[in-house]
Amino acid sequence: MPDTLTLYELAGADAALRFSPHCWKTRMALAHKGLEADRVPWRFTEKEAIAFSGQGLVPVLVHDGETVSDSWRIALYLEERFPDRPSLFGGPGGIAPARFVNDWADMTLSPAIARIILLDIHDRVHDTDRAYFRASRETRFGRTLEEAVADRPAHLATFRQALAPLRRNLASAPFIAGPAPAYADYCVFGMLMWARCISPVELLESDDPVFAWRDRLLDAFGGVARAAPCA
Repeated sequence: MPDTLTLYELAGADAALRFSPHCWKTRMALAHKGLEADRVPWRFTEKEAIAFSGQGLVPVLVHDGETVSDSWRIALYLEERFPDRPSLFGGPGGIAPARFVNDWADMTLSPAIARIILLDIHDRVHDTDRAYFRASRETRFGRTLEEAVADRPAHLATFRQALAPLRRNLASAPFIAGPAPAYADYCVFGMLMWARCISPVELLESDDPVFAWRDRLLDAFGGVARAAPCA
């Protein structure tokens, strides 16, 4: 009997619009492993829908009765449970470097991108989510959403500067993980898909090596990311 997987993903007002960077990490990890999941749309205020996971955030993966939350833990779970499928880390030695890249993406790239797209997210989430999103993000950033994104050109420049380590890496290999993509790539790619799906702002200049890297990943696994609905 084939494995049954269900993935709860953050959705906008349009249920087809799936924009969470962490859910995109998991989407790419599943594609890398050649696995299909039943994808369930979830919104910020639908905490009861994932209460069974013991927490209130997505992604949440359910596999044959087992529940795993958090994109990093899901990646480790997939690697352990599906060892006969392509490795997400290139072996045990690749887990620690991928964890470093994941932390860099979460701690450096995520807040930099947020300062660019916060209002775009607010405008595209479901009506029932807007008050929650505004209150929680204004608390996090210590200012209104409008104030947080007030100087978008400066925030965009800051983000592009933060990509310098990635550009250096791509000077010697087509992917962060080397000749082929792996989970370290998806950790960063998820952040770029976040903006691509929810905002009209183009984060990258066309001559940026990161732009070409993103294009390669958009086309990976049959173009699963390129085909994703965008706002």
